[in-house]
Amino acid sequence: MSPSPSLPPPVRLGDFTTDRGIFRLIGFGACAGLFGVIAGWILLRMIGLINDLAYYGVWSTRMLAPGGAAPGGHPALWTILVPAGGAVLIGLMARYGSEKIRGHGIPEAIEAILLGGARLDLRVAILKPISSAISIGTGGPFGAEGPIIMTGGAAASLMAQCFTLTDAERKTLLVAGACAGMTAVFGTPVAALLLAVELLLFELKPRSIIPVGVACITAAILRRFCMTPAPLFPYAGGVIVDPLHAFGWLGLGLAAGLGSALLTVLVYAAEDGFETLPIHWMWWPVLGGLVVGIGGVFDPAALGVGYPDIARLLAGTLAGGAAIRLVLVKGVIWSVALGSGTSGGVLAPLLIIGGALGAVLAPVMPHAAPGFWAVLGMAAMMGGTMRAPLTSTLFAVELTGNHLILLPVLAASMASMAVTVLLMKRSILTEKIARRGHHLTREYSIDPLAVTRIRDIMATEVDTLAADLPVGAAIERFLSHAAAHRAFPVTAPDGLVLGLVSRADILDWIGDEVRRDLPLRAMIAGREVTTAAPDEMADTIAVRMLTRNAPRIPVVDAEGRLLGIVSRADLLRVHQRVMLAETRRERFFPFRRRAAAKEAQKPEPLAVP
Repeated sequence: MSPSPSLPPPVRLGDFTTDRGIFRLIGFGACAGLFGVIAGWILLRMIGLINDLAYYGVWSTRMLAPGGAAPGGHPALWTILVPAGGAVLIGLMARYGSEKIRGHGIPEAIEAILLGGARLDLRVAILKPISSAISIGTGGPFGAEGPIIMTGGAAASLMAQCFTLTDAERKTLLVAGACAGMTAVFGTPVAALLLAVELLLFELKPRSIIPVGVACITAAILRRFCMTPAPLFPYAGGVIVDPLHAFGWLGLGLAAGLGSALLTVLVYAAEDGFETLPIHWMWWPVLGGLVVGIGGVFDPAALGVGYPDIARLLAGTLAGGAAIRLVLVKGVIWSVALGSGTSGGVLAPLLIIGGALGAVLAPVMPHAAPGFWAVLGMAAMMGGTMRAPLTSTLFAVELTGNHLILLPVLAASMASMAVTVLLMKRSILTEKIARRGHHLTREYSIDPLAVTRIRDIMATEVDTLAADLPVGAAIERFLSHAAAHRAFPVTAPDGLVLGLVSRADILDWIGDEVRRDLPLRAMIAGREVTTAAPDEMADTIAVRMLTRNAPRIPVVDAEGRLLGIVSRADLLRVHQRVMLAETRRERFFPFRRRAAAKEAQKPEPLAVP
């Protein structure tokens, strides 16, 4: 006989369930911050090295302009093959190394958090940054943040697997490493923390948010010694706050929301198209690389990570036809390349496409400082596509060092998210997870069982069996049509609960031909009684039911006297009440009914003969 599962330790009631074990996670979070900075520094240097070698034949990490052309010029035709050459290496690494390096990394991180026990292997930690550096360095229109999120998360996950931790604690450290990586690349610790809340943690608990915050703060401090300490894209423009400009903020947000939906459709249409090809998936990135190379001939600015383009958009020097060309070329080659399954991030391309969209629409918007509408477009495109408006808002503020843009950026990001939520069931991040057969919801809510006490849902009128009742009478009781339940509490004359008799007990007694005159007290002697207290929370009792395989549990007072009984149906009704609160609409001030009643009381007009 296998041992019965042990019950979890009792939960100390309060606002939060965090205990002193968080101090250990804080220490691990600081280590994750260090890993994120190291991984970010290495990845950016690798991208620069590969870019300079591929296009200029120079051993350097300065990150020269991709395409091999002088500013304002066009690259040579041979550069069309550079992205495809990098894609060959990526395809080989994905097939013979780890398939998890394909894509932009965030869906894989989410999948590991929710379904994989927050465990990532060493191959991903090594191959993901290398493949991403090859992809971006050879002209891929991607950002470094997705790969560094995956790499930082993998490094922290490997560290967590060296210690005895729970799945929830490993998840916290994986997210800490991922957000530390984002902080290292962009210098945006607050936005990285909000990314964890809106996208990665799927909870809001001190046990998870504090270690992640420590990792982001650590990364923000350490990056100042090896990367640019100032805001990555400084913007000093002012903001005009009035109703006319507010409508402009919302209008740009709506346009960015439509653009977000279109980009998502294009990415997965490209992925569907590649799946119809009669070749192995390892060769898909090569075809995507050819499209990238051709796009680079039309607009070299669309190649690579594109940070100089963001700076030009914010300065207001990239506008008009150049901005239109950048939107079209970057959007197409990014969608095709990402759909092909190559390695690269989504954040920087979204910023560039959104910023260029803002620059294109600036002439029809109310007058503002140069680059203002590009800033709003960047944040709105990010907020709508990733469905993380708080992250995009603080990201824009930290990225530019300008807190004056907070209100307009928030309005544009919220409008963009509203559009994408209404148009699409899933985001560009979660659609890939859904295509793998999984479902997740990103709506946070409190578990109703965690705030419901047993006394509020238990049945107080309980059918019981007397302890001195003969077995024969109990059998007749269960076999009669009046037996409405599968189990009944057995009580002593003073109300003490001695045990529970179930239908399975009755069948065993019939099969064993137990003497019918024996009292129930003798049959259940020595049994462990699973009970609940009226002040216990419903989620605790739900776990107790599962671990003890007890579909009905008597509720007793401190002396063990029966007060009521709770069943699985009672727990399900708690969730039913929540569903009704979300769907049932009621009017408490029926003005229309009163108006109709007054209308009915009016005398009918006299008929004119």
